[in-house]
Formats: sequence, C-alpha cells, structure tokens
Amino acid sequence: MEKRNELYRGKAKTVYTTDDPSRLVLEFRNDTSAFDGEKVEQLEDKGMVNNRFNHFIMTQLENAGIPTQLDELLSDTESLVKKLDMIPVECVVRNVAAGSLVRRLGVEEGKTLNPPTFEFFLKNDALHDPMVNEYHIEAFGWATKDQIAQMKELTFKVNSVLKSLFEQAGLLLVDYKLEFGVFDGQLVLGDEFTPDGCRLWDADTREKLDKDRFRQGLGGVVEAYKEVGQRLGVKFS
Repeated sequence: MEKRNELYRGKAKTVYTTDDPSRLVLEFRNDTSAFDGEKVEQLEDKGMVNNRFNHFIMTQLENAGIPTQLDELLSDTESLVKKLDMIPVECVVRNVAAGSLVRRLGVEEGKTLNPPTFEFFLKNDALHDPMVNEYHIEAFGWATKDQIAQMKELTFKVNSVLKSLFEQAGLLLVDYKLEFGVFDGQLVLGDEFTPDGCRLWDADTREKLDKDRFRQGLGGVVEAYKEVGQRLGVKFS
C-alpha cells in the first residue's frame, strides 16, 4: 500500500490518500490541543502511544463484533484505515458525571450515572460542538433514522465491552465520544479511541489518566496514557 497525498490535517492526526481509493493512512502526531485548539503543545511519543492504544482498542471492539475503520498497524505512528463517509455527529456516553455535564447541570463530579447518559453533539469547532438531538440530525440530513438508531446501539455496545475491559485493569471509564461513518453501505466506527477522546480514572484513587491532565495543567500526560495502556496490555515497543 503506497501512501500518497495529504487529504486532511486535524488537530492531532493527519489523513493521507493511498493508491487504493478505499483506504487511507491515519497518522497520529505529537500535537495535543484543548479548548477547540486554543491550547496546543507537542508532547513527545504521544503519536506513537495513541496509535498503538487505538489499534489495541479497535481490535478488542472488532473481536466483540463491532465493525471499525481500522485495517492494520503500519508503523509506530501510522495505521491503515477504511475510507468512510463520515457522519458529522459525535456520540457521547457518560458513566460518571464529569466535564461539560458538571458545568451545564451543576451536578457533582464523580457521581455515578445509572443508567449511563447518551448525548449527540454536532462536530463543528467553529460552533463549539453544540448539543443536538435526533430530530436535528434527521431534519438536517446528517444521518438517517436507521443510522441514528444504529449509532446509539453500537455506542452502548462499546460501553459494555470497554467498561468491563477497563474495570479489569483497575480503571473507571468515565465518559467517551465516538464517531461513525459509512463504508460499503455499512455503519462503521471511525476516527479513534484513545485517552484524547475519553475520560479514564484510577478506580481506587480517582486519579485522572486522560486528556484532562493536559486541559487542567496536571502534567504527565503521555506518562498517564502509557500507564493506562500498560495496564490493558498494550505493547509500546
């Protein structure tokens, strides 16, 4: 597979075309950003850590019957993925109150949510990713009614698989966001699953081991990501 031209450069990843029009190369960079790109830093080894972490998680999800974009690991920082027609909506599940939920609703951080909450957000940095509902998504043509139902079903299936996986590693899956796209008419999990896009706490101490370390200036971001990966069995070398 030959990597060709840069197709898209995001805040932390770059996407390249290949000689196969149905496949792309996803490169994880060391760039780290928060607050819609207002805070940006380079963190050594972050690209490698996230690429390998994502490969591990996506493999676990594939083994559980959840279709994903990932094909194979190409290098420390690159993966081969299917070219999806992305749906511009983020699916967010929260098992524990944290982040924007606490700010919006004034609830206590750390409160267990039973049942877990589900929210849709429009993927639009300029609008600061506003919350939307199923009616908005269908009315504006971002996804069909069937696709909306499938996204919810798959997102909760991911929750079941990963909550158990992280619990076995002494970790609490607080919340996470997922993105989906369409490949050959099938809804497929796309983008990534790394500590950049979820919240993970130590189950006993509640120490934050995710991107909140960067947002809140706690330091040790890559070290925390590596710790999570090592507890799960991710190989970083």
